Amino acid sequence: MTTHAGVTEALADPRIQKNRKYWKAFNAGEVPPDWPLMSWIINENMLSQDGETHTRLRKLISKAFTPRRVELMRDDIVGIVERLLDDLAEAVESGGGVADFKEIVAMPLPLTVISELFGVEVAIRSEMHDLVSTFFDQSTTPEQALQSFTRLWEVLTRLVAEKRAQPGDDLTSGLIASRDDQDKLTEDELIWALVLFISAGYETTMNLIPNVVRALIQHPDQLQLLLDGRAEWADATEEVLRWDSPGEYVPMRYTTEDMELAGVRIPQGEALLMGYGPTGRDKERYGETADVFDITREDTSHLSFSHGRHYCLGANLARMEVNELVPRLFERFPKIRIAVDDADLEPMPSIIVSGVKALPVRVD
Repeated sequence: MTTHAGVTEALADPRIQKNRKYWKAFNAGEVPPDWPLMSWIINENMLSQDGETHTRLRKLISKAFTPRRVELMRDDIVGIVERLLDDLAEAVESGGGVADFKEIVAMPLPLTVISELFGVEVAIRSEMHDLVSTFFDQSTTPEQALQSFTRLWEVLTRLVAEKRAQPGDDLTSGLIASRDDQDKLTEDELIWALVLFISAGYETTMNLIPNVVRALIQHPDQLQLLLDGRAEWADATEEVLRWDSPGEYVPMRYTTEDMELAGVRIPQGEALLMGYGPTGRDKERYGETADVFDITREDTSHLSFSHGRHYCLGANLARMEVNELVPRLFERFPKIRIAVDDADLEPMPSIIVSGVKALPVRVD
């Protein structure tokens, strides 16, 4: 599904659910085990739950992921940003004026933030990055995916054990302590929650940041509006989320009965692939200028963080990271530009996320 109206309707319709038990083809054994999106189907986290189970998990997890806790991260995020911009300056100097912005800034920023938020020790962050990346890469083999998942589960199980023995001021400790009328997360629910938050909270933001920087460099008139104070940096972030969302497609949702959706008859038990990225350029919603990057447009609303009961809990954190980084980047490096032609930028090998594998930049 790729239209704004159709996806919005599907996200709000209670006859469309997230649990794979509703997918006829899967239950009939018609989906091969080496299907590239299998890891997105068999997970047991909040992303694949419905009804009371989803409500219970979201309520427990939300207690540890409050806006206040996220806001308390702001000063830390600013400090991380400043250090990474120092790293970029050093890399540019040693690299003859060119450095990979994604590797030096866009990757370590969300990785560091999410790691510190959940209390992940520095020694295993690089490995966690490699493990998480396999789930978004469509070239990953089933064997590689299983090996990565097994290792990630081991890493997170050890993290939970350490935080249970010695709680800290982090979200892992908060999730362990979450209670609601004597209810709590089971061990598996806890690990699955960490898999979801750490992977989704890291990978999408890592691709959003280069998308924002790339869009502004390629549209100098829009960038000038920001530098002159005639537009807000937050508006630029929202326009990129609409125009070049890092979340392209998210598997899967399933019809629980025969129904009509966006004018199309769909049988019970069918799988629906939500195209969040394409909805942002839907001319039925945004008019003939839907393909135009314009930070001053009146309607920059989007579905990049989903809609309804599965709306992303980490949306405010992602926005904070981008909006603290990007103004400082262009203030410090006002003449930064992309070092290669746009056609030479290699896209991510994924239908899940949209972005580039590297973003080489030149700074005079």
